[in-house]
Amino acid sequence: MISALKKFCMMSFALALCACSSMNNNEAMPERFSDLHFDNKAPIELMVKQVDVKSEFTPTFQRPNVEHLFPVSIEKTAKTWAHERLKAVDSASNRTAEFIIQDASVTEREIPAEQFLQKDSLKYHANLKVTLRVIDSKATAQTTVEAYRELTMPVDTNIEDKEMYWNDMVTKLFKAFDEHMQTNTEKYLNMYIKNNSAVTVF
Repeated sequence: MISALKKFCMMSFALALCACSSMNNNEAMPERFSDLHFDNKAPIELMVKQVDVKSEFTPTFQRPNVEHLFPVSIEKTAKTWAHERLKAVDSASNRTAEFIIQDASVTEREIPAEQFLQKDSLKYHANLKVTLRVIDSKATAQTTVEAYRELTMPVDTNIEDKEMYWNDMVTKLFKAFDEHMQTNTEKYLNMYIKNNSAVTVF
């Protein structure tokens, strides 16, 4: 009887170890949302020796700010955009470029229902503001792009659906940002873009 009990306890302990090992496996809990990437597009080739990516944005981790709750970080995605879409191609020059993230925030605001028996709502406002600056010995040129998206959902939306809507919000935010930054760079920093037909000779 005692021997059988010992065998049962050992088997239970072995099963518990297997369960713990399985939960620590990275493949056991796959991420629901993937980081955004932009390397499917041709890089913007800047006639500078390097591109410095900086962030001046400091999250508060307090409401109404909720960017820290998003499954995909706006600040991190902006840095990814800079690394994948901006390329320094003139190592011999004394020019440098700065990609400065000034805002990457999301705020949450509760909106009372307008009619009886209607649910209150949550309104989210995501804002991304970035300045791209080229500095050389003669002058400084820059362009600033500010993109935003807004989203409203019922106050009792579950967390799984919230994350899905938030992820879609960030994806659309960067689609707009990517288009506007490409346009602005070609318009206001065209003299620093390689093989640009409107380039001013340095």
